[in-house]
Amino acid sequence: MRRLFFLILLIPAPAMAGAAYKCTAANGAVIYQDAPCAKGQRQEMLDLPQDLGPAPAPASTSDASTQAPATPPAPRPSPPATPLPAMFVCLKATDGKSYISENGDPQPYLVPFGILGAAPRSLSQVYGPGGGGGASAPELNRGKTNPNLVGNNFVWVQDQCRPLSFSETCNALRDAYDDVEHKLQRAFKSDQPPLEKREAQLLSQLAQCNG
Repeated sequence: MRRLFFLILLIPAPAMAGAAYKCTAANGAVIYQDAPCAKGQRQEMLDLPQDLGPAPAPASTSDASTQAPATPPAPRPSPPATPLPAMFVCLKATDGKSYISENGDPQPYLVPFGILGAAPRSLSQVYGPGGGGGASAPELNRGKTNPNLVGNNFVWVQDQCRPLSFSETCNALRDAYDDVEHKLQRAFKSDQPPLEKREAQLLSQLAQCNG
């Protein structure tokens, strides 16, 4: 047995990997070699496992997670812009001056008939001499208006309006924003909250104009 063990140790290193031969001589001696056995020896081919070396260590889960590129956070959706309000340009029935309004159907109102230029008489003639009822001068007597005077010398009128186009609406909103900014610069701190609320509303609406 010592002799057999000694023979096994003498096998070259390459013989331990892959195919090897077990040779048994006539006297029973056993020799292992990487070449075919000599003539007269009983040959037995052995298939030895190859030395593949140590298996690589599995990658650490924590290392993989630290080396993986971080996924950027999804961008936060921007708040939706406030739709543009319906705006109108209106002409005053009394003097034809224009103004911007969000009401395209203003309520009719009473005006002195003479102020429309439809009657040949002046306002003083319409109201009557000597402090007639309804006179606008502050020094005249007040409180003398009567149904006949209103019915005969006043008339119902209504301002005429048309909707603004998209570009006209944006221009009107910019003018309103400039006006609010002007007021904010001069407002007391207690008066600023409603102006700041209007400012934020206008900015949200103007976002539609910048898109």
